[in-house]
Amino acid sequence: MLAAIPSPSTNSIQIWVLELNAYGLMIAAGAMLAVWITGRRYVAAGGDLLVVHRMATWSIPAGIVGARLYHVATDFSRFQNNWSEIPKLWKGGLGIWGAVAAATLVGWWIVRRDGGNVPAMLEATAVGIPVAQAVGRLGNWFNQELFGRPTTLVWGLKIDPEHRPKLYQESSTFHPTFLYEALWNLGVAAFIAFLVPKLLPNLKKGYSWAVYVLGYTSGRLWIELLRADEATEVLGVRINVWTSVVVGVVALVCVWFGLRNEPSDGHRNLTRTVPH
Repeated sequence: MLAAIPSPSTNSIQIWVLELNAYGLMIAAGAMLAVWITGRRYVAAGGDLLVVHRMATWSIPAGIVGARLYHVATDFSRFQNNWSEIPKLWKGGLGIWGAVAAATLVGWWIVRRDGGNVPAMLEATAVGIPVAQAVGRLGNWFNQELFGRPTTLVWGLKIDPEHRPKLYQESSTFHPTFLYEALWNLGVAAFIAFLVPKLLPNLKKGYSWAVYVLGYTSGRLWIELLRADEATEVLGVRINVWTSVVVGVVALVCVWFGLRNEPSDGHRNLTRTVPH
């Protein structure tokens, strides 16, 4: 091919005398960026920055644990006879569904405990989290994992033979699904930050979180269908496809509920005074 995206020759980054695992570094960088974005948005809404920092202190570790547990549960056969592999996060294997669920529950509890504004925090994190996901996906690029099926497109991703699936050993370039998802997540974040207030002015406070979930699952659905790696299947369909559909439908219902605003008192009074 005349053009293609190269894969890194190593999955670590050298900083002076330190050799840092790129996957973990990308996760950490994404988390820090999410905290910064969330903090700015929460303070702009009148919240206390300390609440954001306390929430992050607990929700980020909870998200990592939840992400790993989801991955182990949905790919249990890979760990059944090799339990020592479970803690090895640097090799990859974090399920976003477990991360979001665990981090959200813990974050909600911390914000409520500290007397923070839960709807405002949901609005703030609805932009910060997809940006963190976009940065974190770069870790898959360094690990040469979770790419799509073979492609001859000019933006195909070069994969070394030792990382290719058995079915595609003769193929050298694949869909860069890590890049697709990263760009999609940035688009979701921008949509919520700049367009939702204009396009959905009646959306109740905090329901931008549901817009984020709906936007992410919509992208993850088609990206998941491009993937070439082995995955647990239910009725012949990848389990993450089912998860995207179910979670996306729930998010759509939540968005619909968030747009259901009761008429104002003035509107009701005007309705009563208009003769039939």
